[in-house]
Amino acid sequence: MSKQPGIKPSEITPEHVFHGRRELLKAAVAAGLIPTAFAPLANAANLPASGEFGQLARWPGSLDETPNSFEDISTYNNYYEFGTGKGDPARNAHMLVTDPWSVEVAGEAERTGTYTLEDILAPHALEERIYRFRCVEAWSMVVPWVGFPLGDLLKRFEPTSRAKYVQFFTLHDPRQMPGARSRVLDWPYREGLTIEEAMHPLTLLTVGVYGKVLPNQNGAPLRLIVPWKYGFKSIKSIVRIEFTERQPQTSWNMAAPHEYGFYSNVNPNVDHPRWSQATERRLGAGLFAPRVPTLMFNGYAEQVAHLYAGLDLAKHY
Repeated sequence: MSKQPGIKPSEITPEHVFHGRRELLKAAVAAGLIPTAFAPLANAANLPASGEFGQLARWPGSLDETPNSFEDISTYNNYYEFGTGKGDPARNAHMLVTDPWSVEVAGEAERTGTYTLEDILAPHALEERIYRFRCVEAWSMVVPWVGFPLGDLLKRFEPTSRAKYVQFFTLHDPRQMPGARSRVLDWPYREGLTIEEAMHPLTLLTVGVYGKVLPNQNGAPLRLIVPWKYGFKSIKSIVRIEFTERQPQTSWNMAAPHEYGFYSNVNPNVDHPRWSQATERRLGAGLFAPRVPTLMFNGYAEQVAHLYAGLDLAKHY
């Protein structure tokens, strides 16, 4: 984040006080000064200073497949704020400052406001989940993400009955993000889900990968993973969450509505206008590796197909 003009040195929080913030907040909770719904509990999740998580529980629904390597996962990325090439994010994302970090919550909910990353993480228990990850360009990975169900967080904001959708926004800061100086998209990057999709237990709010804190190019410090949708729905570096009554705008649908629909579910029967989605290739397998059939809903049909009962999946793509 940029340094704000007009701040006197005497107004800057000393480093030892900043790092003691968690203890101060716990004391304030004990005194009844902070609502417990957003209190950092003693066993709250946090991002380890070492960059590596300790022992993580493995989610029992994880895939049995061998994950892609950490190198695969962290060097071949779509993150247009750092460039349109697959290797650009790994080269450029070191410019992103992720500490401190805050998320604004707005819209149709009882508890709105701006929350620090510590507020967001507490009191959720982190776990490792091995998911399929499928990109619209017809390549796929198997990734061991670290996070917790997004719905557990959203419930804490107490969405009202008018909250039919949830919209998310990525940080927009061209000083840190050289790709955001281009006009390739209408910034800031934004995505959206129905409230049912957002509350589904497979939808993961993610802070790590392969037992490590998320690298910047993978969406640090906070990103979404929606495993039955194409990868661009899993928005990175979230700074705003808004509950809405109407279907929200999404970046790729704004840029090319004939190519990218709001739902963007993995569907082998609905081709991208410029290529087939019927098959895919595992990243790292090589250009001459045989392609495999794409699975409906990326293999998660049993868990999520009911969310789309009655919809024409070719029309609501």
